[in-house]
Amino acid sequence: MTPLGSVATYSGRVAPDDLGPTLLHEHLFVRQPEVDRALPSPEWDEDAAVAEAVEQLNGLRDRGVRTIVDLTVPGLGRDARLVARVASAAPVRIVAATGWYAHGGLPSFFRLNGPGCTVDGPDPLIELFVRDLTEGIEGTGVRAGAIKVLSEADGITADHRRVFEAAAEARGAADVPVFTHADPTTRGGLEQLDVLGRLGVPNDRVVVGHVGDSGDVPYLRELAARGAFLGFDRFGMAHSASDDARVRTLFAVLDAGLLDRVVLSHDAAIHSRMTPPSWRRAHTPDWHLHHLHDAILPRLRREGLGEDEIRAMLVDTPRRVLGGPAHEGDR
Repeated sequence: MTPLGSVATYSGRVAPDDLGPTLLHEHLFVRQPEVDRALPSPEWDEDAAVAEAVEQLNGLRDRGVRTIVDLTVPGLGRDARLVARVASAAPVRIVAATGWYAHGGLPSFFRLNGPGCTVDGPDPLIELFVRDLTEGIEGTGVRAGAIKVLSEADGITADHRRVFEAAAEARGAADVPVFTHADPTTRGGLEQLDVLGRLGVPNDRVVVGHVGDSGDVPYLRELAARGAFLGFDRFGMAHSASDDARVRTLFAVLDAGLLDRVVLSHDAAIHSRMTPPSWRRAHTPDWHLHHLHDAILPRLRREGLGEDEIRAMLVDTPRRVLGGPAHEGDR
């Protein structure tokens, strides 16, 4: 197993203490390769997209951010070579992720190949995740520093469970955190923790995503009581919830004494094929990588949050999430 105490990034391994202010749930380029080939997007220009990403990361650096986690995994069009172009020119470290975004189910290849499948044999999902963690992603040599899994409002389906199982098995090669996409309206994070726990993943190595969109504070308290981290990670995403509601829920969680379980982010992208730039400009103009620092943190300060609390959510807790149990003493 890869030793604790360093974090894999596109620019090499980094000591957790050197990560600095960190956004734990972002995306650079969300693509749909088969769609893109068959029906090219008039809004996609690779060189322009890379330049835009570098410009936005420069803006993050100016706002104090030093690291982001890019949770774009296969199923969302991950392209490590493209992100490497950005990483080589940008002043902010980028952590890559492995996993599979099985929204709507796994591709037919995985349904036909693996233990007990038509083409019986080892699970190719495990092979993929382990290779990403230990050798590098897509031949780049860049190792993943996180794993992403998903379930939706209908719970953990058979395909989702297979990704969860592969993620848990792959963690034997590198003790990285597991980030989840959880439905905020159905208490889906609890089932995710149940399944991951049975598979041997400690709750304190899990960030349950998108829970900031739930106004169900008892649900969030239960997740935290189990040891999981709480992803308030959709600031600016107006079509899923309002920032007013997110801020109210955040203060309720902080009032409950759960500061050390909270992380902040946007779940934003430089370019997404699913919600392209023109749509975002019209419908979610605040959904971008600078919104937290430009609008949300000033609001939190005005409403009484101190710099120590902000540092906890942007520096101390992300350091523990990415660095692992070696940094639990920071709590």
